[in-house]
Amino acid sequence: MIDFDRLAGRLVAFSRIFAPISAAAIALGCLSTPAAAASTHYPLELANCGHTVRFDKPPQKIVSIGQGMTEILFSLGLVDKVAGTAVWVGPVLKEFEAENRRIKRLADNDPSFESVVGEAPDLVTAEFEWHVGSQGSVGKREQFETLGINTYVSPADCVAKVNTDGGDGVRKQLFTMDLICQEIRELSQIFDIKDRGDALIADLKKRESAAVASIGGAKLGDIPVVFWFSSKEVAGDAFIAGKNGAPAYILKTLGARNVVTTEEEWPLVGWETIASANPSVIVIATMDRRRYAADDPAVKIDFLEKDPVTSQLDAVRNKRFIQMDAQSMNPTIRTIDGIETLAQGIKAFGLSQ
Repeated sequence: MIDFDRLAGRLVAFSRIFAPISAAAIALGCLSTPAAAASTHYPLELANCGHTVRFDKPPQKIVSIGQGMTEILFSLGLVDKVAGTAVWVGPVLKEFEAENRRIKRLADNDPSFESVVGEAPDLVTAEFEWHVGSQGSVGKREQFETLGINTYVSPADCVAKVNTDGGDGVRKQLFTMDLICQEIRELSQIFDIKDRGDALIADLKKRESAAVASIGGAKLGDIPVVFWFSSKEVAGDAFIAGKNGAPAYILKTLGARNVVTTEEEWPLVGWETIASANPSVIVIATMDRRRYAADDPAVKIDFLEKDPVTSQLDAVRNKRFIQMDAQSMNPTIRTIDGIETLAQGIKAFGLSQ
């Protein structure tokens, strides 16, 4: 078993993030932006997940719901504006450990509406629409608006995606890093820090290009791969990545094949069904969270090796397990980490030619 969690390079230090860049550095999935940084003209109006949000000036106090959203704010140099956070799966990006310790953790999972508004934010940001949306478990956007609090939800969770049941939703089109880049650009507009957003996008795309180049253009289309996030019961149906989420983008970028074809973001799939596809590689989510029985990666591997069905899988017999940070399997800036991690695993297993 190979643990690649710490092998992936992290975002560059702030001194590099805020350095001047050229538009030519922005490549692949994210659309190009003008080379010259332009100041935001207020009032600023943006279409965001079916709502129009208006900003008369840069927000001064943020509550961020969702680790992925929070890490983007940190990466844009907005740590000092974040008053509280919630919904964490694992440790913060290493370069933000000290700053994160100073920020109030409202809850590891869903915070209450009262705890969020109790911080008196003028902006609530959310990674997932099920937290702040029409059926928000934390609150509806209208509830916050009534109190004069603006809201912003990641485009990655609503563009070409249906969230109606409070679950992971159904994604109708393949996720791409364009949506994360859109989020970075829009947050940069909101806070009038376009130069920082451009630099962050350039760094992400540089790393993506390097990860793709690292496998030397190998044709990986015949390598079936499965991404296992967790399971409510260890031997029960598993939350497996669907065909259009962040793991699907990782696979498409590297040219490998997903064994799941449903549009659900994280469908529950039986191991007999997975066995019929006989994956060559199993990507296992790692996380600090222990909400479900199979959140622990060691528990996942123990099951795979001992169960009479899963123990016969090609990936299990050859111990082709790749441990990947759970946040890399969500549509976040860490999706780039996921590309790097899978590329290194494919190389280490001798599956790239």
